[in-house]
Parts: sequence; structure tokens; C-alpha cells
Amino acid sequence: MIQIFNVGAERMLGYTAAEVMNKITPAAISDPQELIARAKKLSLEFGTTIAPGFEALVFKAARGIEDIYELTKVRKDGSRFPAIVSVTALRDAQNGIIGYLLIGTDNTARKQYQEVAEEFFEQPMALHIVCKLNGEVVRANSAWSDILGYELDKFIGANILDFIHPDDKDKTIEELSSLGKGNQTLLFENRYRHQNGLYKTLNWSANASIENDAVYALAVDITERKRYEYEASNTSRALATLIEVNRLLVRATNELEFLSTLCQALVKQRGYRMAWVGYLEHDEAKTMRVVAKDGVEEGYLEEAHIVWSDTEHGRGPSGIAARSGETQVVQNFLTDDRILPWRAKAAQRGYAASICLPLILHEKVFGVLTIYSGHADAFNKAEVKLLEEMASDLAFGVGALRTRHERDTGLLQIKQQLVKLESNLEDTVEAISTIVELRDPYTAGHQQRVAELAVTIAREMGLPDEQIHGIRLGGIVHDLGKIQIPAEILAMPRRLNETEYKLVQFHPQAGYDILKDIDFPWPIAQMVLQHHERLDGSGYPWRLKGEAIILEARILCVADVVEAMASHRPYRPGLGVDSALDEIKRGNGTIYDPQVAAACLKVFAEGKFKL
Repeated sequence: MIQIFNVGAERMLGYTAAEVMNKITPAAISDPQELIARAKKLSLEFGTTIAPGFEALVFKAARGIEDIYELTKVRKDGSRFPAIVSVTALRDAQNGIIGYLLIGTDNTARKQYQEVAEEFFEQPMALHIVCKLNGEVVRANSAWSDILGYELDKFIGANILDFIHPDDKDKTIEELSSLGKGNQTLLFENRYRHQNGLYKTLNWSANASIENDAVYALAVDITERKRYEYEASNTSRALATLIEVNRLLVRATNELEFLSTLCQALVKQRGYRMAWVGYLEHDEAKTMRVVAKDGVEEGYLEEAHIVWSDTEHGRGPSGIAARSGETQVVQNFLTDDRILPWRAKAAQRGYAASICLPLILHEKVFGVLTIYSGHADAFNKAEVKLLEEMASDLAFGVGALRTRHERDTGLLQIKQQLVKLESNLEDTVEAISTIVELRDPYTAGHQQRVAELAVTIAREMGLPDEQIHGIRLGGIVHDLGKIQIPAEILAMPRRLNETEYKLVQFHPQAGYDILKDIDFPWPIAQMVLQHHERLDGSGYPWRLKGEAIILEARILCVADVVEAMASHRPYRPGLGVDSALDEIKRGNGTIYDPQVAAACLKVFAEGKFKL
């Protein structure tokens, strides 16, 4: 059954968790064919179809292959949107499949970025330049002034290498050198510094004239296209991070290990420069305790003295996020004054942008997750949205791990409470049985005797003790529904007419309706509902057949027939145990379960039970 249908899924698909989870049969899905069949059935109920490729994704997951698939999904309101889906098989300690984790995300923003990137590519602006092989500018067109902001008379005569991003300078020198060695045509990209200090990305086509030691070059400004490509890449990276967090969440057993592994994944697998998680301390200074970190940190957090109080070192992104509960994004460390106290130290470690995400449990911020990028403008709206969803899932995971830890540390106390609760539960069941017998004194003790015989049969069949315990409790209350039948019918000194008999036939359903909402650890309500059903469908109230009747109910059925026939009733004397056992033999394999019937006959034959 569905274990988690988070807020992100509700927001993306338009359905509430209750709507979806109520549509799923409450049984674990381990067979990929069963998962696909149920998914198809559920899709039909929601007025859609399973997308092509989903089946292959499920079978890959069953073989241990984790993959992603792009498809079109349908929201509750009928609108369609592109999505990326991954399926992971969840396994137990013996590597057996116990279910599947399905993770999906809205891919609309990424698609839009790709379309916009193509648009920019189709509308370039050309820059023309003539320079010497050593980089000295001889001539340039006005586009250099329009795009890079420099006056042409100051640009001509300067060395073009002085305007290139430091990380691209060696590559550009190498390219110019290759032109000087006879390579007549060159295609490459590099970044040029604008007059305002920012950089533009140019796509070059260059030709060399060996005779006059000159390079003739045409460049196209592809800054916007590169930005959208980078944003699309970031969105994909954020999506992959979200998927990774959910996978870590499923496997996590320890809170700090979970957070450390998350930070490692953000840095090593997703390419962020540094990531850390800080918990809010409620001391006088309101310090931020670092509990996990990874990446190029080099003592930055210790030197930064980050707090969440409204002071100088608490007015940075982390402190603001902690106090406000809202995401803080710094797109450029060089221009955003929120980072001013840490700007120099951040530059030394290559931090150019950051996002700080509050971690919230029970509507209170308990920590922050801060991620650093080596690129300015690294966090677009789509990526921020995905990372916020990741932070929400991260906080949920921490809450779940804490709950699990509290449960484990209090296990002994819980066990003691369970023993007491179990005792109280049995006392309650016994009290319910007594109430029924007070209304039907002619059959007093019937439920107790049926329960005892059912337990003896179950033991003979080798059933587990816990299951036998449930059978006993089910037997004690199997006639609970008779509380809704008029007492004069229960005590009728003659055989019932058709109308009266139909009233009596309603008692299994009445008992089920009383018990169905009680959270027993055994299927007691189903036992009560089915104890008059027969293998061949001749029973009541639903005329169930064969395996549709649970084993516990099949055992109670045989025990109930034997006790009822052997005992006195208002309308007849007892028929005796022999007559009751003859009835079981007559219906063995047709009316009554053969294994149950055999066990019943054996316990009487060997004297293991007496009425």
C-alpha cells in the first residue's frame, strides 16, 4: 500500500493523499506485474492511461536498475504537464522486494529553459575583430562597445588576453598558438569581462593570416544561451538531488549519518561546491551548531561564527532563514550585502552564490541547509522550488528518524505498556462477550466454548501463537452481532420462520459493523463477518467461496457448528458430539475446509478436547 504521498505529490497532481491512498488495495506490492496492473487500474479510475515506457521502468527497478523516464502526466483538473519519473525497488534484509518507491517531478521549467535557449541561439549578435597572434587588438567593430561596454578607441591597441576570464586564458593562448602553427580555422568558446566586471560568453570562429601575422575572428554572444543551458542543467541537478534525498530517506537509520550522506551527495554527485546543515541552539548567543558538512569548507564555518540572533553575524542568509522560516538565495557574493561580513573568506574558497533552506518540523524551524555554488546566478526559480521540496522531504526524514529513535529507546517501556494494553483488550473482549450472553442466556458459554475449540484446532494445525491468540479473541465475540437481534427471537422455543431467520442471518454483518473501526492487530472483524460462510458459497451473509474466506473464519466455522449441534438450543435438545462430528465428516472438503475438518476430528479422536 502507499506509505508516503507527500505535499509535493499533492501539489503536482492535484489529488490529496487521502484520495489516492483510498484507491489502493491495502496490500504490499512486490511483483512488478502486480504494480503495473494496479497502476493501470488506478489510472482508469482517474480518467487517464499509463504512459509508454513506465512498464520497462518498473521491470528495470525489479532487476536492481535505477533509471528515469520522461513522460506526460495528467493532473486532477485534466491539464497535462511533462514529468520525470524514477522507480526504485525497496528490499528487505534478504534482498526480497517489499514494495516500490515512485518519485516524480514537474519538468515544465526545464522544457521552457531549453526552448528559450534555442531562441537565443537563433538570434545571435556578431562581433568582428582583427588581432595579432600575441593578442593585440588591431581592429574591432561597434558590437564590442555595445556588448562589452568598452569605448573602441580604448579597446583597440589593448591585448585581448587582458579581458579574458582567468580560467579561460590558458585555453585561449593555446588556441592562438595553434593558429600560428598553421591551423587555419578555429572554433571555441571563452568568457570576456564586461566593463561592469561581469563576464560574457562568446562563441568564436577564427582564421589566421600567416602573411601579416593577424587573426580574423567572428564572435557571437551566447551568454544568454549558456545561462539558460546552465539553469536547465541546475534544474536537472536539483531534480537528481531531490530523487537522491528520497532514496536516502528510505534507507536511512541514523539522523547524523543521513545528513552527512546528504551533504556528500550534494557535493560529490550533484556538483555543488559546499553544503552544510546547522541546528539551532537555544542558548543565549543563539548559535548555529554544524551537524553535517561536505565540500570545499577549509575552516570557513568555524571562522564565520554564524548565529541566528538578530546581530551582525546573524543577519546573513542562514540567520535570516532561521528566524523567518523562508528560503534565502544569494545569486552573487560580490554584489549582495547580506554576505558582506563573509565575502572575502567566501571568495577564497570559490563560493559565488548560495541558497539557505530552513528545515521545519511542526511549524518550527529546527535547522538550516545551506548550499554553495561556484557560479553566480546559480539558482533559478525552478531549481529553488525543487530544492525547497528537497528540504521539506529532508525535514520529514529527520522527524521520522527522531520518531524511530524515540521508539527504539523506549522499547522496553512500550513492551510493558503493550502487555498491559493486551490484558485490557482481552478484558474488554470478555466484557463484550458477557453482554451478548446476558441477552441470550440460553446459549450462555457458547462463544467461550467455540473459542476454546477453535484454539485447539488451530494448535493442531501448527499455526503461530500470535495467530492463535487472535482466533481465540475472534471466537469470544463471533456472535456479537446478535446484540441487535430482538431477544424474543433469540429465545424462540420453536424453529424460526423465514423472516425471523433472515434477521438472525444479519448478525455477522452487524458484528462486523461494530468491530470494523477498532484497530485490532488481528482480523477479528473479518472473522466475525465470515464465520457463517461456507467453502461452496452456501453460507451467509455474502456467500463467499473458497480462499475468499480467511483461514481464521474457516476455523471458527467448524468450531461453531460442532458446539452448536452438540449443545442445547431453545427449540431443541443437544444432538451430541457424535452427530456434530458426523456433520463435519459429511461436509469435509465441500462445505468445510479439509485441513480444519481433519484437525477437528483428530483432536476429538485423540481426546485433546471435550465439550
